[in-house]
Amino acid sequence: MIQLCLQDSPSARILIRAANWVGDAIMTTPVIRAVRQNYPQAHITVLAKPWVIPVYETNPHVDEVMVYDNGGRHSKGLGTLRLARDIRNRGFHLSILMQNAFEAALLAFLAGVPERLGYNTDARSLLLNRCVKMDPALKKGHLIDYYIAILTNAGLKPSGRDLELHIPQTDKIWAQDCLADLNIGPVSPVIGINPGATGGTAKRWFPERYAELTKKLSEDYGTRVIIFGGPADHALGEEISGMVPGCCVNMAGKTSLARAFALIGACDLFVTNDSGLMHAAAAQNINQVAVIGSTDVVATAPANENSIMVREAVDCSPCLKDECPIDHRCMDRISVETVAKACHSLLEGDLNVKGGTPA
Repeated sequence: MIQLCLQDSPSARILIRAANWVGDAIMTTPVIRAVRQNYPQAHITVLAKPWVIPVYETNPHVDEVMVYDNGGRHSKGLGTLRLARDIRNRGFHLSILMQNAFEAALLAFLAGVPERLGYNTDARSLLLNRCVKMDPALKKGHLIDYYIAILTNAGLKPSGRDLELHIPQTDKIWAQDCLADLNIGPVSPVIGINPGATGGTAKRWFPERYAELTKKLSEDYGTRVIIFGGPADHALGEEISGMVPGCCVNMAGKTSLARAFALIGACDLFVTNDSGLMHAAAAQNINQVAVIGSTDVVATAPANENSIMVREAVDCSPCLKDECPIDHRCMDRISVETVAKACHSLLEGDLNVKGGTPA
């Protein structure tokens, strides 16, 4: 087992290199919490690319978020050296690398951080003086456990597997005002769908099936379904809305990520592909149905108990491809009726509390 030399003190400074994708970043939050519990007096900084900052900026275990401005000051080439200098100037004593790329270790090395902890992946062993040997078994488990093992292999105590996503009160108020403006809730359930996913179409259930599902849920529960997603998903949201006029409202690309988190937190049900927003719902313990196709359900399953994964076991899944090279059978075999049944089973309890009933 690796032994860290850093002692907990008010002068101890720790840098945590964040994961680069929203879902992965959310799955590292148990590590953030554990680092704080192991070093309650230390100053903890998270180095993150701009699009994942909302995951960390309101986390009470984090003292500071340092922006990795990869599109500007810290772009490749001289920008890498600038970032290394920026890190060096902050005088960190320990860097913990959640990101596995060679560059993450190189930055910590160039910045002269005395203790550099991370996996020995991507030919990084010479750059990490606290190097965790990759256990092949970890690759077959959940990413949450994969990240936590970095700490336990360094003799630090874990702090459970629960995800954290801290929503500012101002964003919670905005979400409630948004629902009021849309005339959604409070008697009828608030239902959201997330039909997009980064990295290609292989992870996406078909737009026409999302449309059919929203029509059914809208009619069954007397509500309009909210479509979630980023700017790149707006056209997809418009396509789905156009198939079922009056059944849904397209909010894809109309909110910041932080406000999307808050609006998900106001949902009674969230239906999603495997995506960062799926993990945002899991972190807030929102009822959700996850439609899974090409991805590894063991590694990235939503980590809350009130999630139902809908999938069809096919011989080519998980392929982890961006685009399906054949007939997209992993998604094609998932029917609207199957997903709707999962939605109804999750909504029943909430409807009893709200006093609503299916139409």
